[in-house]
Order: sequence, then structure tokens, then C-alpha cells
Amino acid sequence: MKRFTFSRLALCILCGASVALMPSLTSAGWVSQTSGTTAELQSVHFPVDASTGYAVGPRDTILNTTNGGANWVFQTSGTTQWLWSVHFPVNALTGYAVGSSGTILKTTNGGGTWVPQTSGTTQTFTSVHFPLDAQTGYAVGGLGTIRKTTNGGANWVSQTSFTANPLFSVHFPADALTGYAVGGVGTIRKTTNGGAAWDTLTSGTTNFLGSVHFPVDALTGYAVGQAGTIRKTTNGGANWVSQASGTIEFLSSVHFPVDAQTGYVMGGWGTILKTTDGGPAWVSQNPGTTNALYSVHFPVDALTGYAVGGRGTILKTMDGGSGVEEAGGSRQKAVGSIKATPNPFTSFASLPGHEAERFSLYDVSGRQVGVYKGDRVGEGLAPGVYFLRSSDNKDKPLRIVKVR
Repeated sequence: MKRFTFSRLALCILCGASVALMPSLTSAGWVSQTSGTTAELQSVHFPVDASTGYAVGPRDTILNTTNGGANWVFQTSGTTQWLWSVHFPVNALTGYAVGSSGTILKTTNGGGTWVPQTSGTTQTFTSVHFPLDAQTGYAVGGLGTIRKTTNGGANWVSQTSFTANPLFSVHFPADALTGYAVGGVGTIRKTTNGGAAWDTLTSGTTNFLGSVHFPVDALTGYAVGQAGTIRKTTNGGANWVSQASGTIEFLSSVHFPVDAQTGYVMGGWGTILKTTDGGPAWVSQNPGTTNALYSVHFPVDALTGYAVGGRGTILKTMDGGSGVEEAGGSRQKAVGSIKATPNPFTSFASLPGHEAERFSLYDVSGRQVGVYKGDRVGEGLAPGVYFLRSSDNKDKPLRIVKVR
């Protein structure tokens, strides 16, 4: 998830330094969008759909789109610090951005105003993640810094990482208890108790790791980084196996949208890699740019996604970056392309246009927890992450989250 540019970010942390045309619907592959800036955009996140998203970068840069990138609008951040990561956990209104000198910003009105929070450190934060709701979240950064909040950022409490290496990415895949952080010199840390203890995992590399992502559960995950490094685990980090990336570029961001099979990696010199088999094969895609790419996010399925990077680069794809239509010219119907609203939800979600259809729901372990009509999906379930499939079980799953 979190992205990381080695040459500039590592220097910042270790040394203590604090116009394209909008593509039409028939455009294929990765298409440039007009960002209105030449800043190094470090992080991109679309909270609930492919329309409303945010990107952040240096010198207080925060951009927002509400129309799928047709327009990107500057927001007033109220800070002069470099911003490295942005995350909106539940909806497009409440979100967090973190950056240099211990900066943490919060908005509750979609970026209309960004309010600084007290982090208790001057270390640079490089990644922020709120697993299930806008109350409990984690931020990581320089010198192994980890901060946690359980009250929406009113207080950020220090946690012990047992490393002085910088941490560049943090991700909690299914709940607020089990999570991973990666960083310098192959560092990987894991917690199973909400950060009360962070255990050391053996990554098998001394290369810097810039991004970590566990797509479905806390067992199968990926970490990427320096010199084309890709590591995969299928047993919760007990073992990490090297995968061949075919590049020596620094890989800054990894994201698997709906399952552990189809995923994307971004990196230096416009590197875009895609796998559809869980990583034995990573295929290079054409980005249309040589600018470094630092962050990638596919909000609802494995087709429509965004990447950001150097010199204000924003790219968008609507076909999984392939440049061709899938399934011989007609895209396969996928539950992941059906909108669940709201998502995340508190009581139940509905699937507009599919209210009378039946869908199977599974928890993160793959256990079926029920069959629901499209008008009241997830009603009566405990809070958590679930995956939706159509009754014929032929479609890709849609990830939905119940927050309370």
C-alpha cells in the first residue's frame, strides 16, 4: 500500500530533513490525467468508489477529485510540511494525511478543512492506515516510529517497534489487531495484539522494503522494495519467498484490489508490473511515462485504478492497465464492479440494480457466513471484512466492510 521513493525519502528520514487530456471511456491502458502540479505526488487513495479520491505530496500538496480524475482540485492543508501518505478509512469525508516533522492532519468534511493533530514526535511519518473505522489507526515512520490512536486522533500513543530502521509502510488486512510494517534493511514487523507487541519477521533480504499489502487475510501478503525486490508470504510472515520482478528499479507500492491473485506494483522509471497468478509471473505494463511512480490504488475492482508519481504524474486505467478489453473484447461480469452502498456500512449494504438477486458472503478465512439478497447484504453480521460473490460463484469477489 504505502509507497516509497528511496533516493529522496530515505535521505529525508535518515538525515533528519524535515498537461494531459482526460481520456474518453474508450481509452485503454494507463492514461495521463491533468494534476495541475509538478510536485512529487507520494500517495493516492479513493475511499469508496472510483470517483472521489485524494493525492498528497510535498510542500503541503493535497489534491482531490470528485469525478474520477476529470478534474483535480487543490485543497488547503494548513501545513508547509511534505505529506507522504493519505487514507480515508470509511467514507470520502473523514480522512488522515501524514508527513514530515511528525505531521498528522485530519479532515471530517472531505478536505474542506484539514486540522493538525498532536503526534508527540518530530520524526517523519511515511504511512498511515485505519483498518476498519475512523477511530483506530496506525502511523509509522523514521527511526522505527509507530503511533496508534483509538479515538480518531485525539491522542496518538507511542508503540515499541524494537528497531531504529525507518518504517515506510503499515497495513492491517482484516482487523485492528493483526498488522504488518516494513522498512529499511529488509525490516518486517508484525503484531497480533493491536501493537502491544511488534515481533521481528525474517524477510530474507537486506534491501529496503517500501510497501506491504495483505489483500484478503493476515496470511497471504506481499512486500516490495529496493532493486526490484518482491517477497510473498502465505503463512502470516513466518516465511517470505522471493519472486522475480524482472526489474532492478525501486518498487514503491504494491496493491491487490480484490484477491491474492491479481495485483499491481509501481516503481522507478515508470515501472508498472501486474500479476494475475499471485506472483509467479509479473508482467510489465506501459505507463506512458518515465517518471517514477510512488503509489497505486484500485478502489473497487481490478480494472479501474490510479497511480501517482514524479512531476505531478497521475495515471488512470479502466481496463486493468492492459490496453485491451478483457475476455475477447467484452469484460467479464464481476461482483467487484457492482457498487455496494454504503461501503463500509454499519447496518447493511445494498447493491443498486441488483436488490432482488442473491449473493454469498464469506469471511476472511474463506468460510461462507450467509446468503443475502442484494437489498440487505451483511445484516446481522459482526463487524469485519467480508467478500461477496454472486450465487453462481463465477464472478470475482467484492470486498465489503462492516464497521460496527
